[in-house]
Amino acid sequence: MSREQRGPNEKLGAVLALAGISNAGLARRVNDLGAQRGLTLRYDKTSVARWVSKGMVPQGAAPHLIAAAIGQKLGRPVPLHEIGLADADPAPEVGLAFPRDVGQAVRSATELYRLDLAGRRAGSGGIWQSLAGSFAVSAYATPASRWLITPADSSVAREAGSAEGSGSPLKVGHSDVQKLREAAEDARRWDSKYGGGDWRSSMVPECLRVEAAPLLLGSYSDEVGRALFGASAELTRLAGWMAFDTGQQEAAQRYYIQALRLARAAADVPLGGYVLATMSLQATYRGFGDEGVDLAQAALERNRGLATARTMSFFRLVEARAHARAGDAVAAGAALKAAEGWLERARDGDNDPSWLGFYGYDRFAADAAECYRDLKAPRQVRRFTEQALSRPTEEFVRSHGLRLVVSAVAELESGNLDAACEQGVRAVEVAGRISSARTTEYVKDLLHRLEPYGDEPRVIELRERARPLLMTPA
Repeated sequence: MSREQRGPNEKLGAVLALAGISNAGLARRVNDLGAQRGLTLRYDKTSVARWVSKGMVPQGAAPHLIAAAIGQKLGRPVPLHEIGLADADPAPEVGLAFPRDVGQAVRSATELYRLDLAGRRAGSGGIWQSLAGSFAVSAYATPASRWLITPADSSVAREAGSAEGSGSPLKVGHSDVQKLREAAEDARRWDSKYGGGDWRSSMVPECLRVEAAPLLLGSYSDEVGRALFGASAELTRLAGWMAFDTGQQEAAQRYYIQALRLARAAADVPLGGYVLATMSLQATYRGFGDEGVDLAQAALERNRGLATARTMSFFRLVEARAHARAGDAVAAGAALKAAEGWLERARDGDNDPSWLGFYGYDRFAADAAECYRDLKAPRQVRRFTEQALSRPTEEFVRSHGLRLVVSAVAELESGNLDAACEQGVRAVEVAGRISSARTTEYVKDLLHRLEPYGDEPRVIELRERARPLLMTPA
């Protein structure tokens, strides 16, 4: 359904012309974006003509999908007012701001927490997909540059006033912060073992809304506030990582931006670097290798002389991933060598952050294998994958499944079809035990690579084994 404006929507027509999108092309893009969000839309070129020439305003999520579709073509976020749809159902750009003021940063983060990953606005029934947007790597430019310029707020002490809610303002202490840190530690284990889409992982946004938000809006000293912002940043980054793992790139991006802002308030430069590294991994995964390099190097730049050797190793490894996706074999090799060198310097007695507990030689080898997969060097992929799979663990189930797929790809590119299918079967078994759209995408990629051998019995068997996995909604 639509409602009519007064006269043509000249803004929408102008932006469509700028983006080079036809009426039929926009309709197709909007329908496709809606399908990705579980919506059945049947817009056509006539629908778009009505939006432009008669000023009709589509209802529900459509205005925001229109903005997302145009934004994808332009390579930047497109706000509703730019396309003349600002009077559509309100849906602010929640979570995309990186405020300079710490008070505004609290408001920006807590507004995001009122949304959960399933898409329901707490207490209102709104849907996540009604927010503007598709993933736009350009949205990371301002947060990264502001964090590089000023990685810590001068003070974060806060006295909550009575206007901020009913009853007495909450006085926050170290015990409150410790509960958030314990929640983050539990969430890390859940995510690694069960995937970002598991019901346990879905409790993280609820924890942010119910537990973290009231604390951030409470009263605290500078010392307690720094710790509170750090713990909230960890949980927020985890919420983003889980959204990323379930294919909700828009949600992940917003969580990452707020996590970086909270890390700045915490004056925790290594944690901010970790958030930037996670942003880099997302950008790289989405095919933006150059931007991934920039984000990884931003993490490195501010952490020189601050982060532990193991932390620096991880940042260089993430940089290598981005260089490899960008097709720069020389830069990727240099970054991998540096990452390995930092890892060799790491000692058990180092004061490594708790959030880095997953990282060791097996993770280094796994990511090195993915670098060489992107660089189409199957021999190196096989070498590093063998190291990565040498110590399978029940603690990092998803990682094990991803490594099996990478191993299968390497075997296939080396001409070992039987070995590729064998690893593929093992990967499907692991993927069936977790809820991870990312793992499913890896399996789909393997099956796509196997299409030229579709008549082979082993390939047919693998495809049949994978069928239930591919039929399960992400």
